[in-house]
Amino acid sequence: MIFHSNIETIYYLLPLVGFLVGLFGTLLGGGGGFFFLPVLILIVGAPPQTAVITALVATLPVCIIGSSGHYYKGNIDLKATGPFVITGILGAFFGASITKFITAEQLMVSFGIYSVVIALNLAFSTWRKKRAESNGIVKYNLSKPAKLARSSIFGLFAGTITGAFGTSGTAPILAGMFALRMPIKMVIGTSLIVVLTNTIFAVGAHFLIGAIDLTLVYFLTSGSLVGAIIGPYFLSKIKMEKSENNLRYVYAIAMVAIGIIMIVA
Repeated sequence: MIFHSNIETIYYLLPLVGFLVGLFGTLLGGGGGFFFLPVLILIVGAPPQTAVITALVATLPVCIIGSSGHYYKGNIDLKATGPFVITGILGAFFGASITKFITAEQLMVSFGIYSVVIALNLAFSTWRKKRAESNGIVKYNLSKPAKLARSSIFGLFAGTITGAFGTSGTAPILAGMFALRMPIKMVIGTSLIVVLTNTIFAVGAHFLIGAIDLTLVYFLTSGSLVGAIIGPYFLSKIKMEKSENNLRYVYAIAMVAIGIIMIVA
């Protein structure tokens, strides 16, 4: 179902929100859809079920433009996307089916718990990585079966989150790619391809059970498109290797903050 809501005053702030999400989503990875859902629910006041599919649709342009820009800059490892995409598609349909059986309050609390758990996992893995580097421990290469297992598990989780919460499943995708020890620029670019695929299938699954507010989509994407174009350009000018660990902590802190807000709201 598709509809147009009446324009509210708060809607005029959405292009700025979209710009920031598009910029940082393509600059930091994952498309930024993680932030659309809490904005639509907590600030705009959209019903959670409508917010889920609307957030998914608003994420699509960011992923399309952002992944194109990163592909041009050489920041995408297409070989690494296979397991993430295949299991992610399965998870997207499974996640979409879950939303029919939970209330709006349960959806918000579940999203909050998920955010905190993923953030803590990311922070812990970053701490272990930083400690190993400071002790001069050389990274070992993962075997192909180990890479396949990690990619499949995180991909399935990401797809399920995408289908259930409409947040693009950014956190588990990034966590999975960090676990594969991919360079951070490759993580950022490659994650957009996986998020794009998951989001397309999640939108298809939700279309039969949810309602897309195109008015909100228009306002969000009017800003996110600009941000998505700028993001890959900025990334190509930044040397991020030295700040990779700090950037992971920034991800974790943002996820925890949003998770807590969603739980107590």
